[in-house]
Amino acid sequence: MIAFVGIPTAKDRLFAWLLLGLIAFCLADAKRLLPRLVLEWSPFIGFLLAYDLLRGVADSVFTAHVYPQLRVDEWLFGVVPTVWLQDHFWHGENDLRWWDYAAWAVYLTHFFATFLVAGVLWLWWHKYFRPYAAMVATLAALGFATYVLFPAVPPWLASENGQLAPTTRLVPIVWSHIPIEHFSTLFEKGHHYANDVAAVPSLHAGYALLISLYLWRLVPRWVRPLLVLYPLAMTAALVYSGEHYVSDCLLGWIYAVAAFAAVELVRHRVSFRRLAVAFAPD
Repeated sequence: MIAFVGIPTAKDRLFAWLLLGLIAFCLADAKRLLPRLVLEWSPFIGFLLAYDLLRGVADSVFTAHVYPQLRVDEWLFGVVPTVWLQDHFWHGENDLRWWDYAAWAVYLTHFFATFLVAGVLWLWWHKYFRPYAAMVATLAALGFATYVLFPAVPPWLASENGQLAPTTRLVPIVWSHIPIEHFSTLFEKGHHYANDVAAVPSLHAGYALLISLYLWRLVPRWVRPLLVLYPLAMTAALVYSGEHYVSDCLLGWIYAVAAFAAVELVRHRVSFRRLAVAFAPD
């Protein structure tokens, strides 16, 4: 399908392929695993698909903000990092460099990494799947609430509107030079399902950090430098490509830490209560 149709980036197609893979792994013990698959994945998938659908109307309540996030970046760095990076490293669509392709590749991992991690946890570290799914859903809910209350214009759109020095949205340009196209479906098509001003916080940056936080205790020590690098690389790619301001990404990190901490707190409280009940005198 990738060769003849393109890389799927919409959640419904990604979930379809992921579930097919999980079902294949479950066939060796279908009676036990398939009911568990349905029960545990249905609410997770349903929640995230609903988020994608509702995100498209999240900007219908308030006017999109342009300058708060722009001014924060200017205050932090003296200049808007997206403008500075593209002035120094972007050479135009006819002269792509290796870092342009690297930024595109890192950006693309957002569409797959969160769900691949969920699949791996469910198959081989099952006890860690539910907390992770809860963190992913919590982060999506926090992001959606913010998109409703504070729709925000990303750098590339601010440039198009003349509110920021010229920048280029790099990902579509780089993708046009990649021999494999991408395809989307219902949740990515039309203005009713897309939201160009769902920029604060950056859930691309948030999910990258959430993956690193959650896997930190599960992976060998030699893998941990990669977990440190991934959210940093994602943030650099987002800022350079014009998708987000640095402040968007920092807020995404804060939201990720909040989602991680909230679910961990609930887990520990539930575990403590169970222990208290188990050891309580008759």
